[in-house]
Amino acid sequence: MIGAQMKLLVRNLARTTTEEYLKTLFSEYGTIQSCNLILDKKTGESKGFGFVEMPKNGEAKAAMKNLNHKEIDGNKIRVKKAAPKAIQEKLSHGS
Repeated sequence: MIGAQMKLLVRNLARTTTEEYLKTLFSEYGTIQSCNLILDKKTGESKGFGFVEMPKNGEAKAAMKNLNHKEIDGNKIRVKKAAPKAIQEKLSHGS
């Protein structure tokens, strides 16, 4: 699957880190297909994690390698390959 897109889970983000900053950070390693910072529906504040999709697997791996455990806005972020959606849904429903 050369060139297949990869979705990355970015955790331990500071509540002050913006989606725009996340895009800028990851774009240093390649093209960003999408970037979604997860927000609390009631407060509109960041929940401290998000997802970044990159169309090129190699670029995503480079971003993951270089940004995992990097200190951003005072927090050491964690970056890893996101679980497939079917697994995420299964885990969230407790099945």
